Amino acid sequence: MFSRENVQRRNVHRRNRYPARDRSILIWSCAHLDNAKTRKSFRINVEYDSATKLAWNPDDRTIAIHKLAENCVEIYKMDKKDGWFARPSKGICYPKVTNNDIVGFGISCTGRFMMSCDNGTDLYLWDVKGNQLDKIDTYLMNTYSAKISPCGRFIAACGFAPDCKVWEVKFSKTGEYQKTIRAFDLSGHSSGIYDVAFDQDTSHMATVSKDGTWKLFDTRIEYEKGQSPRCLRTGKYTQSPQSSLIALSINAEVIAIATGRNVEIFSGSTGECDATLKHVFEGAVVAITFDPMGKFLFAAGDRYVRMYHNVTGYKETNLNMQAKLKTNLTSATRERLEKQVEENMEFLKKFS
Repeated sequence: MFSRENVQRRNVHRRNRYPARDRSILIWSCAHLDNAKTRKSFRINVEYDSATKLAWNPDDRTIAIHKLAENCVEIYKMDKKDGWFARPSKGICYPKVTNNDIVGFGISCTGRFMMSCDNGTDLYLWDVKGNQLDKIDTYLMNTYSAKISPCGRFIAACGFAPDCKVWEVKFSKTGEYQKTIRAFDLSGHSSGIYDVAFDQDTSHMATVSKDGTWKLFDTRIEYEKGQSPRCLRTGKYTQSPQSSLIALSINAEVIAIATGRNVEIFSGSTGECDATLKHVFEGAVVAITFDPMGKFLFAAGDRYVRMYHNVTGYKETNLNMQAKLKTNLTSATRERLEKQVEENMEFLKKFS
């Protein structure tokens, strides 16, 4: 499993964290990931255990992990020296609350709460000091995935039921936890939902189901006024006996679905499969995500993390910009778009 930091665009794509079964966590600098000579990482050893899930705290110095053997949350803090990490130390250990496997884990971008969810029906909310804020019943019989939205406002959980459930976590103006309320459901599948994903501003969500389809939803709604999400696109993916994972690019232009050893890339505008990455690993892909700028797709499996150029994203962006060029624009805007189209075309020539 890996985790992506949600940060403002000016600081985007700085850190990625990858836990492994060799009792280690690697923090990578994403500044030069495509250059093996300048690639830099920082290692944290997990004593007598392994991390199955992890999340990055917005303070940029703290990592929360969920430990395999002890089945609880533990915090690691790091110092910084010369702009890079140094001297990791263990912080607090949260109380153990379940004997089940954890399928969802994360920290909100505000740092106000942490979420952990087991594969039963229990979803837990914590504060950063290890206090349990709430316990929520997902009513899914079995939960397959749970995630926090990039905006830190919502949590989503999916599983055995054909609907994905979404809640809003509410805090007072002074930062005190108030309650978690049911916001809306993502409906339309005929079988259980393997996984769910958000785009960067939570205006779109995507789901992948046992029924062999994926769906893209418009979630830019005011659910308090009775508005419901609208399904924008439904597509079919190649199924296998294994469960599937889904990732959504920052602007919902690209959907990536990992099933077994393969990853299929879909256009968000047409629903068509644009590319298939076959036999990415010897074993199954265990996690996929887009970087915060939407330039790369990361896939984790075996002992590796592989990074791919988001070629489909460049194609989709070009189509959108070319459509805008047909409208009335200022000369400055037109010149900027034409330059971006030209740069994207030059990039795409490398993969034609």
